[in-house]
Amino acid sequence: MALPSPNLDDRRFQELVDEAKRYVQQRAPEWTDHNVSDPGVTLIETFAYLVDQLLYRLNRVPDKNYTAFLDLLGIRLFPPAAASADVDFWLSAPQPDTVVLPAGTEVTTTRGETDDAVVFTTTGELHIVPSELTRLVTAPRAGEQTDRTRTLAEGRDIPCFQAAPEPGDALLFGLPTAVPRCIVAVRLDSRVEGVGVDPRQPPLVWEAWHGSGWQVCETGPDTTGGLNRPGEVIVYVPAGHRASVIGGTRAGWLRCRVTEPEPGQPFYSESPTVREASVFTVGGTMCAEHAVTVTDVPLGTSEGVAGQTFRVGRPPVLLDGAPPVVEVSSAEGWQRWDVVEHFGRSGPADRHVRVDATTGEFAFPPALREPDGTLRQCGAVPPKGAQVRVARYRTGGGPAGNVARGAISVLRSSVPYVARVTNREAARGGVAGETVANAKLRAPEALRMQERAVTAEDYEILSRQAAPSVRRVRCLPAADDPGAVRVLVVPDAVPDEGDRLRFEQLIPSDRVLQAITSCLDERRLIGTRLVVEPPVYQGVTVVVRLTAAPGDADRVREAALAALFGYLDPLRGGPEGTGWPFGRPVQYGEVFGVVQRATGDALVEEIRLFPADPITGRRGAPSDRIDVGAGALVFSYQHQVVVTAAGPEERG
Repeated sequence: MALPSPNLDDRRFQELVDEAKRYVQQRAPEWTDHNVSDPGVTLIETFAYLVDQLLYRLNRVPDKNYTAFLDLLGIRLFPPAAASADVDFWLSAPQPDTVVLPAGTEVTTTRGETDDAVVFTTTGELHIVPSELTRLVTAPRAGEQTDRTRTLAEGRDIPCFQAAPEPGDALLFGLPTAVPRCIVAVRLDSRVEGVGVDPRQPPLVWEAWHGSGWQVCETGPDTTGGLNRPGEVIVYVPAGHRASVIGGTRAGWLRCRVTEPEPGQPFYSESPTVREASVFTVGGTMCAEHAVTVTDVPLGTSEGVAGQTFRVGRPPVLLDGAPPVVEVSSAEGWQRWDVVEHFGRSGPADRHVRVDATTGEFAFPPALREPDGTLRQCGAVPPKGAQVRVARYRTGGGPAGNVARGAISVLRSSVPYVARVTNREAARGGVAGETVANAKLRAPEALRMQERAVTAEDYEILSRQAAPSVRRVRCLPAADDPGAVRVLVVPDAVPDEGDRLRFEQLIPSDRVLQAITSCLDERRLIGTRLVVEPPVYQGVTVVVRLTAAPGDADRVREAALAALFGYLDPLRGGPEGTGWPFGRPVQYGEVFGVVQRATGDALVEEIRLFPADPITGRRGAPSDRIDVGAGALVFSYQHQVVVTAAGPEERG
């Protein structure tokens, strides 16, 4: 906690008045009228009011000194961070030529009656490349690849896999070129269905070749039901898609591969067949962030002295991506100066500059006086008369950018042939800038840690500083390795409609994990092995049977479901409302109380708890207590509430 600030004088107005009257009794006993109507008492109250104001200002001095100490320690407020999301740009129709979306294309949420639209800008240039099917190849798990392109052109049925399909069998689609970040539709027509599978969960996966292996692709609606009927599959091709030579043909390859069935998942008994097939590009995907890139901002003219500072007009400066670009004019043109964290390692010739992201202030190296009286230059100084500018920096950010999936739906920039936009997943990563009060709390921790990770608390604090967007961090020793440290990371997430989280929302991104790993790797003790990963999630399914008054069933059902999903929530649930505690078991009595409080007069007839696997969906045997591992959290998985109407005798 922060150092306590002393109260230098706790007297207030009335206490000062009473004290003055006591002095009057001691020094001037002949003054006997102490009523408020007496002119002397009026003067006493006037001076007491002025002294009260002086005491208030005096007690602010410790806060000011504390802030000055923070400056001496180099404590700087953390700037806000920008939320980001992958945005899909859908074409009005497949185009014969490449459609280019420039970097900085603006998309927004829909403006509400009380809320302004949230603006996002794309971080890079998107090329939506046209595509078509040029090759169709079957690749059984054990056997030779066979080019089926000519057979397809003749309109004959082509078995996608072996007669008795096996995991690993694949159907390859060759495109004229690679289509990174594109959305392609694979349209298939078949006369013979693949027998045995459940069309809702076929044992198939779509993949794209990225140069050294196959990368799994996200897929959209699959109207073929796992190659069981005519239809099309929407495939989101990842950014790493590369053209390669397979079977003697160079193309941009996609493939549909048979996977091992999950327990209880039906498998193919016969191979599906394809008679017609086509591929075409329907859109593209690009990352958009809740930030604006500002270019060519003049800062002023250098005076040729050390320690100069300049400030941009639109703070803050976001540092969660590419650093700002600072340039100084010279005879040879604009020279770039590197942004550094401090000048401790800067030599006299190093072109370094430091930025205070919160205020938008850019500081050039100072000159320090050594004990012998000489001056040491902590970096180069821009020559007198040189122009200083920020060629590029990002501003914006904040929690307002954490919008739900599907919220980004308006194309603000004009882009030909683009019909609509949407975000498949919620935007996340937006964090507000740090407050002075929080910096005061952080200062003692910084003094204690000295940029070293020793205790479990050190690892957790440094992880939050490296990735402010994470919701929870827990450090535990690795059970199977005494020399290893596990850092469990839970990202923040925006629930879908109904305040319900999906399992994939609780997995931190690779960028977040890499940022935390890089930060801790520089500060861990030598010999300590580091593992940064998401925690294990124990799925819990609660089945509730209730009795409610006639006409009240829908309200009771929604209230019970909302209470269950809210209480068994790893981010905002638990007894304290700050997230389910790590390792806390789920017990019958606790759940019973939650449901009873939420439903009011409804009668709780039965509650059953089932452990569930949130990935496969398998449910275990019912139990009155579900244990959760020390490094695990609960996850609400498909709670079920049944409400029946009470009879006349039950209504009493």
